[in-house]
Amino acid sequence: MSDFRRIEDAGDLTGKTALVRVDFNVPMADGKVTDDTRLRSALPTVEALRAKGAKVVLLAHFGRPKGQIVPEMSLQPIAAAFADVLDAPVHFAENCGFGPKAKAFVTSRAPRDVILMENTRFEAGEEKNDPALAEAMAALGDLFVNDAFSAAHRAHASTEGVTHFIPAYAGKAMETELDALEKALGTPERPVMAVVGGAKVSTKIDLLKNLVSKVDMLAIGGGMANTFLAAKGVDVGKSLCEHDLADTALTIMKNAEESGCEILLPRDVVVAKEFKANAENRACRPDEVAADEMILDAGMMTVMHLVAAMGRAKTLVWNGPLGAFELTPFDKATVDAAKAAALRAKEGQLIAVAGGGDTVAALNHAGVAEDFTFVSTAGGAFLEWMEGKPLPGVEALKV
Repeated sequence: MSDFRRIEDAGDLTGKTALVRVDFNVPMADGKVTDDTRLRSALPTVEALRAKGAKVVLLAHFGRPKGQIVPEMSLQPIAAAFADVLDAPVHFAENCGFGPKAKAFVTSRAPRDVILMENTRFEAGEEKNDPALAEAMAALGDLFVNDAFSAAHRAHASTEGVTHFIPAYAGKAMETELDALEKALGTPERPVMAVVGGAKVSTKIDLLKNLVSKVDMLAIGGGMANTFLAAKGVDVGKSLCEHDLADTALTIMKNAEESGCEILLPRDVVVAKEFKANAENRACRPDEVAADEMILDAGMMTVMHLVAAMGRAKTLVWNGPLGAFELTPFDKATVDAAKAAALRAKEGQLIAVAGGGDTVAALNHAGVAEDFTFVSTAGGAFLEWMEGKPLPGVEALKV
């Protein structure tokens, strides 16, 4: 992954226009941005391009308008919010589309100006990666910079199509993400440990199949672990469990053994009869779960086992919680294990990379996201990368 083009490779950009794909799909309420994290993450790229003398034209999507103009999904309020973050004017290309009118609007702006085009998904050809739309987008700039890893797993006109018409480079946020992922699974320091949790094995089959051939230790938690325990003949009571995937789980465990990957399953569990916060609960061995009980978290012996494994690891990749972390006290295993990983990362003993929606929420809940080496907020793109799938938006940046 390290062999991709970066902004530094673009040389002097005086008098040039940079077309930049950003992720401005931000949370909104009453027409206002409620979390500007994604806006702030675009700053290093925008500032780097302006410092090189470039005019900057931003491309972004918001919501799912499905090729229709939906006024409440306009990027106009986001232009104002980004101007506050940038502390400079952001010129919004209202009702310009992508054609002569848009070209005239961009041409009329001065060097180092920042322009935000309207929602790319208002265009029917965006998600179809229509070449005509991609060419019209590309005509607005001299080079393309992709700074939206979160959208890199989709071959859309504004992420992959434009790269067929103008030179493409990785933005600063994209560069940081790709460098971190390279350290995690590309050319990692070994031993490598992965923690994969979440509710269902069915959503992460490709992920598990890929990881057993890449990592030295694979810890499986959450509802997924119940499916693996059941496949081994353990009665998990009324726990969430995909019994129809028992053969898949056995195959994954067999592949792991053949690859020299150690599978770490819960050694003890926390069970309750109700799925609710503060439900009466107890800890027991997995084979001691009663018929009317459900597994809602990993137990302390399991956490100690995982922490000991982290102590042997040099690299950790984490996706998904170890239990029903949104319900107290069934967040304990996730929080305690995350704190242990964060401490080792903070001390420089572990490269700890995490990603995926629930994972970010869990690490924030544990208060340790800042101490991990890198936390990806990319969701689907992060998962597809962990599955070993090529990401079209990244492939287009390769040298």
